Amino acid sequence: MVIAPQIQIRQTPALLGIDADLGTQDIVQPRATLEMTTERPQQDIRQPRGDLEIDQSRAWDALGVGGVLQTMSRIYSNAPEIALQAIARIVEDGNRMAKIHIKSDAIAELAQNIRLEFGQFDVVPPTEFDNVDIWYTANKAEINVTDGRVNINAQANRPQIDYHRGKLDIYLMQYPKVEITPPSIDYTV
Repeated sequence: MVIAPQIQIRQTPALLGIDADLGTQDIVQPRATLEMTTERPQQDIRQPRGDLEIDQSRAWDALGVGGVLQTMSRIYSNAPEIALQAIARIVEDGNRMAKIHIKSDAIAELAQNIRLEFGQFDVVPPTEFDNVDIWYTANKAEINVTDGRVNINAQANRPQIDYHRGKLDIYLMQYPKVEITPPSIDYTV
């Protein structure tokens, strides 16, 4: 049996070395810029004057300073009643004189009581405490309101990011190697 020569091959793999430090990252987020302005509400109020009406005609009439037409109208409306009163007085006086058989001095009494009276005509109406009429009309207040506002202007600021690279060193710790060992050859023949 003859043994055939054999070649020996040995292989050594390469070894890589990695030296790595992590990077650092700093993130800063500035606050948003905020601008706020306020417009105040406005209120405008106007109060128009009220209307006041005063009628004093009844008061002047009660004081006897009223109009001529009112006075004459009053005399005209009272005249029938005063005439009836005068007729009744005349009838009464006539009846007293007719009783002549009674011993009384009716004619002398009637002669003493003769006088002309015009006070029977009520030219002036009665005076009252509320002869002055007053009317007041209040006007509504005019209110105008302008709404206020809040103006907000917000602006987001971008984040500030700082990144510091880490270290990454890759190196060869062991080179790859292939060893081939040939068989020993016998040169003798």
